[in-house]
Amino acid sequence: MQLDLNLLAALDALLEEGSVTGAAARLHVTAPAMSRSLGRIRRTTGDQILVRTGRTMTPTPYAIAVREQVHELLHQVQGVLAPSRELDLATLERTFTLRWHDSLVALSGPALLAAARAEAPGVRLRFVAESSLDTPELRRGEVDLEANANRPSAPDIRAESVGATRLVIAVRKGHPLARGGAVTAAQYAAAEHVNVSRRGNLTNAIDDALGTLGLTRRVVATAPTEAAALEFARGSDLLVSVPEATTRSAVADLGLVVLPLPLELPSASVYLSWHQRYDTDHAHTWLRGLARTALTMREAP
Repeated sequence: MQLDLNLLAALDALLEEGSVTGAAARLHVTAPAMSRSLGRIRRTTGDQILVRTGRTMTPTPYAIAVREQVHELLHQVQGVLAPSRELDLATLERTFTLRWHDSLVALSGPALLAAARAEAPGVRLRFVAESSLDTPELRRGEVDLEANANRPSAPDIRAESVGATRLVIAVRKGHPLARGGAVTAAQYAAAEHVNVSRRGNLTNAIDDALGTLGLTRRVVATAPTEAAALEFARGSDLLVSVPEATTRSAVADLGLVVLPLPLELPSASVYLSWHQRYDTDHAHTWLRGLARTALTMREAP
């Protein structure tokens, strides 16, 4: 059986884009050429791959089943056929996509960009927002590096701890809890809170810790980012519990007061994650080193 590897690239593009026009634009070929490729793929696989439903194209069950496998095979082929050569940062032209927690972008993104541009002026960084759902972009090669508090469980995703920080309470100046001594767990639980959660969760590990003490708190709102949650605290008596290192500058800029969290909780870790296909990619290895340096966090004294 003679196989044309160009069909693998065409199939990958068709499955990702869901249309002949989109796949053609992605591979920089004409729509008629992509239509011919789709015809050859259909004859080879014995499956329609994409079928028309109204004005759109819908993947067949077979196409859905093999989508990730096709994408992985294409990356493996590209890795085998790509020439192995020394990395020349001065001439490197590449765009990296990074999906980092918003506070990490604000805290470490500028340092990473400055370091990358100093060594490789042709490199561009695309920081994209986190999704409210777990997404497979790392596995599909659409995201090069992730940085957040989640340690991936998939065996093909590498993860490295690059820092940890304790949780603290942020409140407005003049808040009743900021006037006295140390905040007790009972005082903390009795206050009203705003949670940081991109999924909109009203509970987290703090509530579990309070539960062991026989206490519960009232979360009256959630915000998708730490920056938004701090704005809630800035104009009210709401408490927001946030990682100290990633919010240090934002808290200071907003004139908020930081108080110790009266609970025994482990420090919040930050993980740098990437797909194993990039383990031997020289440019990716270089960027990981810069990101590791930029993200390394230390506790405030």
